[in-house]
Amino acid sequence: MRSIQILGASASLVASMLVNQAYAAVKVGEPAPDFQVAGADGQTHSLAEYKGRYVVLEWTNDECPFVRKHYSSGNMQSLQKEAKTDGAVWLSMISSAPGEQGHVDAAKALKLTEKRGAAPTAVLLDEKGTAGRLYEAKTTPHMFIIDPAGKLIYAGAIDDTPSTDPTDIAASKNYVKLALSEARAGKPVSEPTTKPYGCSVKY
Repeated sequence: MRSIQILGASASLVASMLVNQAYAAVKVGEPAPDFQVAGADGQTHSLAEYKGRYVVLEWTNDECPFVRKHYSSGNMQSLQKEAKTDGAVWLSMISSAPGEQGHVDAAKALKLTEKRGAAPTAVLLDEKGTAGRLYEAKTTPHMFIIDPAGKLIYAGAIDDTPSTDPTDIAASKNYVKLALSEARAGKPVSEPTTKPYGCSVKY
């Protein structure tokens, strides 16, 4: 009987370890984990399909005041367009679960994109939170950059001013813009990890 209990405990431990491995922390400098998430455009998008290009992941929630700061000012749209002009892929990720703040269906996501003049490559509807948990996305916004080789080179905040006031943007250091600029110039990213700020992701 005792051996059966031990075996059961071991099986439980193995199962727990497998779950933890599935959501192991992503680390800057290591390969970025792949994902497959349905887009508001009706297509399924994976990180693997964009290998060979820089990819920016932006966790977003339209009802979050920190997100609204960057969209109402045009800051996020400007950053999206600049990144895409230089060949990067921009994926806006919505991980809000059904019934939670920020959850939208495909039609609403497309309307929001048009209304805000946003310019992501695609808006991904991660309503089960699979990609969000895989990347340990904690806030909206929470930003990640993957290089053409598939390596994570930046994870953290959009900038160094954790406020909801758009007037702060002009004097802020934009970590995403800086990281992309340094990486494209063949330089190491000077601040590869920063503390994200914003609303919690509503899994």
